[in-house]
Amino acid sequence: MNIKRNITFQLESRKKDGKPIVENVPIRMRVVFAGSRIEFTTGYRIDVAKWDADKQRVKNGCTNKLKQSASEINADLNRYEAIIQTIFKEYELQNQVPSKDSVKTLFNERVSVNDESAVTEEHQDSVPQKDFWEIYDEFVKENGRKNEWTKATYQKFNAFKNHLLNFKKFMKNPGFDFFTEDGLNDLVDYFRIDKDMVNSTIGKQMGYLKWFLNWASAKKYNSNMEYMTFKPKLKNTQAKIIFLTFDELDQLKSFTIPESKKYLERVRDVLVFCCYSGLRYSDVENLKRSDIYDNHIEVTTIKTADSLRIDLNTHSRAILEKYKDIPFEDNMALPVISNQKMNDYIKELGELAGINTPIRITRYRGNERIDTVYPKYQLLCTHTGRKTFICMALALGIPPSVVMKWTGHSDYKAMKPYIDIADETKATAMDKFNHYIL
Repeated sequence: MNIKRNITFQLESRKKDGKPIVENVPIRMRVVFAGSRIEFTTGYRIDVAKWDADKQRVKNGCTNKLKQSASEINADLNRYEAIIQTIFKEYELQNQVPSKDSVKTLFNERVSVNDESAVTEEHQDSVPQKDFWEIYDEFVKENGRKNEWTKATYQKFNAFKNHLLNFKKFMKNPGFDFFTEDGLNDLVDYFRIDKDMVNSTIGKQMGYLKWFLNWASAKKYNSNMEYMTFKPKLKNTQAKIIFLTFDELDQLKSFTIPESKKYLERVRDVLVFCCYSGLRYSDVENLKRSDIYDNHIEVTTIKTADSLRIDLNTHSRAILEKYKDIPFEDNMALPVISNQKMNDYIKELGELAGINTPIRITRYRGNERIDTVYPKYQLLCTHTGRKTFICMALALGIPPSVVMKWTGHSDYKAMKPYIDIADETKATAMDKFNHYIL
């Protein structure tokens, strides 16, 4: 999930005797997201003439009434922005949108902790200095525990660390000072040229870096803030949603599995259950018989910890009935195998069932457009079930608000691509009337 937010610093608009106050004006931070707005006091004041409204920072060389310098004030404004960005990154990882109160509380806690742990100049020499990699490892350890990272998330940040270790220009002088605009551009070039990454993958890598730098800035390990305004031009297309149409799902269900490949039957049943329930792989793997009621199932999702009540339909109930008397380890409701193995088998199943509609995937590497056409079965995976459920439900006219209660989506924006697909499906269905001859 990508939470759209806008963080700005402004001077308070105040008047006295009908005239604007232009001296010693408070600097405020405004955070706007998901229809909410929060105003924070920064604790700093500055004259209007000493404020750069375009850069939203104190002009270089200026001081305020308390003799606080531009560099001192701007460093804290940068730190405050980094703390806010880190808070949103943490919620994005959990696929959640924070409340206004959550953002306020977390921000105030982290500003307070950092201020209380600040080291005065006369004692700095006695404090052991951490090197870049120690700080990175601290970031991973702290955020991993706090946000309950999955094994996959740890692997992503370990892989990113290995990229930096292999990046020769960075390794000549590893540290925060490297991440200037030139250094960041060098890193993007490294990902594109040396690692042969497409733009969407590069964007993810730079997102990991910004999260780490925001955290390091909030902790006062980093004072180089050039990364905050760095926005590389990475041309991308919207990710294509791969789902099964009504006809393809029927085709998959009615396909007779060869005797030599009976192991695919259980894989098909689990996939079809996901298509009719909207569960993610992690949740169907965790589904217990105690979660099943007469007309619905109740789950607490692994990814987002949402408590969901999902109504059963004829198709999902039939699959649960099929396995209700078969004992599985840990009282599991369905015969779910490992995600990787299941993804392999789903592709095999799709190929045998003839799910081979050509699908063109467009990606970019720099400005180079890369078009690759795949038979659809090669793009199928466990998550296809959830996507199929959403597309089918919307195409059948079920309101998005109801579908979101079943799937746990909290952001209407996340449903927009599915709604567009549902509209296309309805238009295709309506076109069939044009070919009907009276």
